[in-house]
Amino acid sequence: MRAVFGVILASAALAATTLAGCQQAELGAENAWVRLPAVQGRPGAAYFTVKGGTQATSLVAVSSPAAIRAEIHEMKHDGKMMTMAPVKDVAIAAGERVEFKPGGKHVMLYDLSPEVRAGGTVPLRLAFADGKTIEVKAEVRAAGDAHDSH
Repeated sequence: MRAVFGVILASAALAATTLAGCQQAELGAENAWVRLPAVQGRPGAAYFTVKGGTQATSLVAVSSPAAIRAEIHEMKHDGKMMTMAPVKDVAIAAGERVEFKPGGKHVMLYDLSPEVRAGGTVPLRLAFADGKTIEVKAEVRAAGDAHDSH
């Protein structure tokens, strides 16, 4: 009886480990937040981390019902100048993490709804080249919020 119980426990542990491995390999997004513009009428910005799944893909679009339009952008050093430009897509390698953060990749949110306020949340919908979509809730922060730097 003990041997059977031991086999059942070992099988359950193996199944839990296998499921945990599957969850880690699933395409996802986390730590989403939106910075409101310092000047009303200007665009806001969205930041998050994308976790690659078992297959490589590309992030091709981001949208939100809180904004009329959203564009994926990237900041780069061009000599001594920082430049910002829209990008068509962002490669997400299998199992890798790609961070969208201030001073790097980010999403510009144009014509944000006046109902969007610091302390609330807004949904972000991430669309990938393989047809998958992910929706995350992004915490809304005021411009200049002390949490802006991470």
